[in-house]
Amino acid sequence: MQSPAKEVEKELDAEGHSWLFRLVPCSFRGVCAMLDNPLTVEPAASSPAHESPPATAAAEPLTAGVVEGVASATRGDFVPLIELLRDFLLPGIGALLGVLVSYFVARFLARCVSGPVCRRVDLTLGKFAGKFVFYSTFIGAAVAIAGAVGLNVTSFAALFAAAGFAIGMAFQGTLGNFSAGILLLVFRPFKVGDLINAAGVIGKVNEIDLFTTTVDTPDNRRLILPNSAVAGGTIENVTHHPERRVEVRVGVSYTANIDTTRKALTTAAQSLAEITVQGENRGFVVLLDLLGNSSVEWMVRLWAPTPRFFEAKERLTAAIKENLDRAGITIPFPQLDVHLDGLQLPQQLTASEDQGLLKLRPRLRYRS
Repeated sequence: MQSPAKEVEKELDAEGHSWLFRLVPCSFRGVCAMLDNPLTVEPAASSPAHESPPATAAAEPLTAGVVEGVASATRGDFVPLIELLRDFLLPGIGALLGVLVSYFVARFLARCVSGPVCRRVDLTLGKFAGKFVFYSTFIGAAVAIAGAVGLNVTSFAALFAAAGFAIGMAFQGTLGNFSAGILLLVFRPFKVGDLINAAGVIGKVNEIDLFTTTVDTPDNRRLILPNSAVAGGTIENVTHHPERRVEVRVGVSYTANIDTTRKALTTAAQSLAEITVQGENRGFVVLLDLLGNSSVEWMVRLWAPTPRFFEAKERLTAAIKENLDRAGITIPFPQLDVHLDGLQLPQQLTASEDQGLLKLRPRLRYRS
């Protein structure tokens, strides 16, 4: 099984290669776009025999300069063609090499940052840190290379600002999810693998992204929650602590002896000694809770490891039922006494009416 740091490195490699394959054609398109700029060819100082082009040729597009260079080369004069290669082909090759170098540098820096964070802090935070370092380094280097080869990148600042404002207004909810995702990654109220109750959903956290949180429900459904809904409400981290308290309530008949009932419930709790967490304010306790309408309410509390919480609750419930049955203590059903005043019953009842009254008699008391 691969370590978390290795998994992050594979993910960064895959994303980096996809970015590289998208950016290299863009670099070729950028070089081709430069070919549409006007050409100003300076006369070579080392070649006095070369005649400088007329002023009108300096304003022609580069395509005309390429044609003129090729025509001069056919006549044996390679100086214009060499100058074209020097002024445009070499910067284009340098830009492509710069893109390749920046890609490998960004990937190396992402690994250096994400690896220690994954091993020492958290897997989710390590993935986020690695992606952030990779994209910021790679995009910054690409912009710097574009400026170095002569592309005017500052002229797009106003356009980017206006586009950013329009996009921000259109994606208010998405940006809210983004800011909520930053808060979840920074403050870390839960991590991958925790069982949480958030946004009205109970599930195990599978992934925490910048915009969404992915959880798997106990019945194996994959739910994708927006981060704004998760961070904007109450978050219950069920598995944050290594121990949890199991509570089982039970009602017994009023005729049952209190000491006998307590002994039966204590025996039930002691039968789970192998999974009971011992220590200060731990172990188990049997409490007489309240006197209900139809029964005497008892409560059994027991501390168990969090991974075995549901097992402990099921076993404790079964042990309580078995020990109460063994002691002859009944768990009563809810009962209600109804008094009917002034009800006149006939002296002679048919068989069906008499049978119906027999069914009601344990529940009804009559007053004449």
